[in-house]
Amino acid sequence: MAKLGLFMMPLHPPSRDFADVLEENRQLVILADRLGYAEAWMGEHYTSTAEPVTSPLLFNASLIAETKQITFGSGVISLPQQHPVVVAGHAALFDHLARGRFIFGIGSGGLSSDWEIFDNLDHKARAMAMVESIDLIQKVWTEDPPFTHAGDHFTARIEQRVLPEMGIGRFIRPYQQPHPPIAVSVRGANSMTANFAGQRGWCMLSGNFVPAADIATHWPTYAAGAEKAGRTPDPSVWRVGRSVLITDSDAEAEAMLNDPDGVFSWYYQYLGAQGCLANGDAPGDIDWSTVKREAMEKTREFVIAGTAETVLDRLVSFRDEIGDFGTLMLTGHDMEGTQRMWHRSFTRMAGEVWPKLKAYMEDKRGVRAAE
Repeated sequence: MAKLGLFMMPLHPPSRDFADVLEENRQLVILADRLGYAEAWMGEHYTSTAEPVTSPLLFNASLIAETKQITFGSGVISLPQQHPVVVAGHAALFDHLARGRFIFGIGSGGLSSDWEIFDNLDHKARAMAMVESIDLIQKVWTEDPPFTHAGDHFTARIEQRVLPEMGIGRFIRPYQQPHPPIAVSVRGANSMTANFAGQRGWCMLSGNFVPAADIATHWPTYAAGAEKAGRTPDPSVWRVGRSVLITDSDAEAEAMLNDPDGVFSWYYQYLGAQGCLANGDAPGDIDWSTVKREAMEKTREFVIAGTAETVLDRLVSFRDEIGDFGTLMLTGHDMEGTQRMWHRSFTRMAGEVWPKLKAYMEDKRGVRAAE
């Protein structure tokens, strides 16, 4: 059954007050929980005051007692940047505090300044470190000591100082057994990560800033990996992100989409500048005219905005292009001065648009199953 979720990087102008930003994000999760959204995902970044949440687990822990049913996702914990035993302990603890309302999103890291500060600039090495890390995390969660791990990126040993009857030398295991659902994010067309996730049986997240044509390749690639490993692929594990804003008129939406200084254009300017740094450009070599032009193009391509009818039509077209998925994750954007508008949009999405889109998706599945 299809679900509705929320995804926040989060991304805010760095001039904003940090406490205000945190509370704005917290209130959006609380609203989503009240509206029946199934999931809320929070990102992790260390070296950007525009993406200021350094721990999705800490942020989400502040909301456990203030929510009733929503499941929290880490979107994502960058495994090469922390020792796997530390991540295993923190994630298992959160899973218990949340009584299983937890999806363990992992990745190799997407912020280039984080790569630099942690000395993880080699893309292939980061990917291999992520795989080694999750393997060690799962070992910590499922095996009793003694054991040793001497990998290419991490070491761990617990052999001599073990008193099982006193609990010494033992690791806490997650609330969900054998572990919480594991999820990875994917971007490019025919992603190797998607194939690997299918082989492992993990959940998959396709970002809101990824072209629909590329997203359309993610599920077939995932399914091929699952079938290779002898697994039956289930689209319910696939999360797909999009920026959605419901306005009172299409003209209001057009004005926001065409604003070169608006929330959407700034969002894609930030991602564009980050992309330049990730590709090796020096800060002084960034072509800002190109970044701004491409930001406007991406705003038009990726953001779904307009009246409830317009949004529904565009989401139906989006679904038809990419195929079946399990959860639609709406992006949380900066709301300075516009919180009322955004909260109304999330509310109308849950009450007006989502029931119709969900019914359409379920009808499509029924037709396909009957063929």
